[in-house]
Amino acid sequence: MERTLSLIKPDGVAKNIIGEVIKRFETAGIKVVAMKKLHLSQKQAEGFYAVHKERPFFKSLTEFMTSGPIVAMVLEGEDVIAKNRKLMGATNFKNAEEGTIRRDYATDIEKNVVHGSDAPETAAFEIAYFFSTMEIVG
Repeated sequence: MERTLSLIKPDGVAKNIIGEVIKRFETAGIKVVAMKKLHLSQKQAEGFYAVHKERPFFKSLTEFMTSGPIVAMVLEGEDVIAKNRKLMGATNFKNAEEGTIRRDYATDIEKNVVHGSDAPETAAFEIAYFFSTMEIVG
């Protein structure tokens, strides 16, 4: 079984759609094996998004990710990285397919409700950033 990290970003939490996002995962056969709600500090957000440090959107992204609480989850299932990315939709919600989370709830390219790991290596780093192995219950 493959695992991936999913975040419901501050805009998704503020819109009170945590349950809707989880329902979409579960309906697609994806299992939530760890979950927590937290409010990132600037230092934590910068550490998580360090791969984007030189990108022009880094400052606004980390400021947005610290603007309110997030929900971090470890998702598990067969081909879960690809399944999660399909459910989320394209990063730019305007390009996302109908019925995806971002198409239905995002308001701009940054405030796009959810984050999901894009590869097994990324997933391993991102899961470990938020969860200890003791917190993941398969």
